[in-house]
Amino acid sequence: MKLTHQTRRLCAILLADVVGYSRMMAADEAGALAALNRHRAEEFDPVVAAHNGRIVKLMGDGALVEFASVVDAVNCAMAIQIAAVAREGLALRIGVNLGDIILQGDDIYGDGVNIAARLEPLAEPGGIAVSSVVHESVQGRVEAVFADCGLVEVKNIDRPVRVWRWHPDGATVAVPVPVRRSEGPSVAVLAFANMSGDPEQEYFADGIAEDIITDLSKVSGLTVIARNSSFAYKGRSVDIRAVGRELGVGHVLEGSVRRAGQRVRVTAQLIDAATGAHLWADRYDGDLADVFGVQDAVTLKIVEALKVRLTPTERASITRVATANLLAHDSFMRMRDLVLSRDLTPEKFRLGMEHGQRAIAMDPDYAQALGFMATFEWLDFLNGWSGDAPDIVAARANAMADRAVEIDPEEPFAIRAVAVAARFRGDYDTAESAGRKALSLNPDSGQALFTLGEIFCTSGRPAEAIPLLERAIRLEPGMYHLRLQFLGMAHFFLRNFETAALVFRERLHLVHDTDIGRAWLAATLGHLGETSEAQAVWADLMALKPDFRMALRLARFHYVRPEDPALVMEGLVKAGLPTGA
Repeated sequence: MKLTHQTRRLCAILLADVVGYSRMMAADEAGALAALNRHRAEEFDPVVAAHNGRIVKLMGDGALVEFASVVDAVNCAMAIQIAAVAREGLALRIGVNLGDIILQGDDIYGDGVNIAARLEPLAEPGGIAVSSVVHESVQGRVEAVFADCGLVEVKNIDRPVRVWRWHPDGATVAVPVPVRRSEGPSVAVLAFANMSGDPEQEYFADGIAEDIITDLSKVSGLTVIARNSSFAYKGRSVDIRAVGRELGVGHVLEGSVRRAGQRVRVTAQLIDAATGAHLWADRYDGDLADVFGVQDAVTLKIVEALKVRLTPTERASITRVATANLLAHDSFMRMRDLVLSRDLTPEKFRLGMEHGQRAIAMDPDYAQALGFMATFEWLDFLNGWSGDAPDIVAARANAMADRAVEIDPEEPFAIRAVAVAARFRGDYDTAESAGRKALSLNPDSGQALFTLGEIFCTSGRPAEAIPLLERAIRLEPGMYHLRLQFLGMAHFFLRNFETAALVFRERLHLVHDTDIGRAWLAATLGHLGETSEAQAVWADLMALKPDFRMALRLARFHYVRPEDPALVMEGLVKAGLPTGA
């Protein structure tokens, strides 16, 4: 039997149902159906789209919708119910949950959906019922206050669910929430096929696609999925519509590269992910020396096809050449292909950094290569892959970051390298300033978003970290398992322990051998009073890494607020774990 491809992820689920629809159908079947269709076309569907939701399916008088952001889901539910106050007719109940789902084809399944289905009937007519993890996640991020309705036993769920309710006519209402604008056009660039007949040229084809992604991510009016997610489809025969659905984009770019000696041919086609229709396609033939111009041409054609307006600064940034030395750029592409590989090993890392050193030797003013290397030196700092002492690696990373930004103060890789280096030193003023600038230069860089999110998380501003980390996950679903660690930490520091536990559990499901994920989950469970589970998680951790010490791992980061790492240790103590843990 052929197995259907499944994708798992954490998402927000909204389930809506019309109050008393069966009675309305019995009284006036045609009128009830017409009212339902009108409501969907004029109110429900447009509001869902404006809040970046996807309608998974319609179920008679109900609807199941998924969102990448729990804030979007709750704001959407509130906007729907606030709009209903201004008119007579259909009244909805809405349930919202945050949980794990399985995406299979167009449908979604799992406990996350089941709990949303149990919450919906608990809402008042015209109101919303949300789970405790949703309430924790949106506190201070939506303009409303929810009423605590206590623990409720729900069918087919093995433990009670704490329910929070909101209604637009109730005393808990703050101010109406404006409908958020849609994020606009979105695109994923798949790995370009290597048509050279030489497997050794794979890095070159990947490099062309990666350079196009880098340039597109500089366009503020366009959402661009990162390489580590879109390249996951490499070597697979894929349905473009499935790619669009799984990555949450409206458009997909695919292409191929043929390199023969000093000649290169690049073909590219932009496809509507909903219909599979080609919006634009072209072929470029020329000398290898013209490859930068080819990349610029493809990028600008995509922007034009998607009707996105470029600012003069964005256009200049796209067409700027990082190096005129083709051999240096070739070494840079080899380095990038190795260190960004999904199965990165110490050997690949060392080989990649050697290529980076060659790129800099051929062009000492190659700021992009210097910035890239400086950032990845910190992987060596954490993992000891080069064999050099940590202080030597740190000095090398700091020197390269400083040199990169000295050469080009407007190079996003260089600025981000400064931010990363400053965070590791505990210089959070410099880290934040550089992080913000890197993001302004490259607004759709998941790496830049994650870096600034890390900075806020460890500098005592976890509430500001959460939207940045969530946006990074949106742009880099392939890095989802790594981003979850800091998202869970941010919720932990806000004492959103139920949400933090949900996030850490999801990370453990995706990364079975994570020691730090287990440690944070154990501390979180300690604060929740789930001591038996916390001790079981810690036992698994000790079996995985007997010499693990939480205090040593916490010391790797310079926490601005001493109460943050203290809260972690407190959770372990509450769980009955050794104080020396």
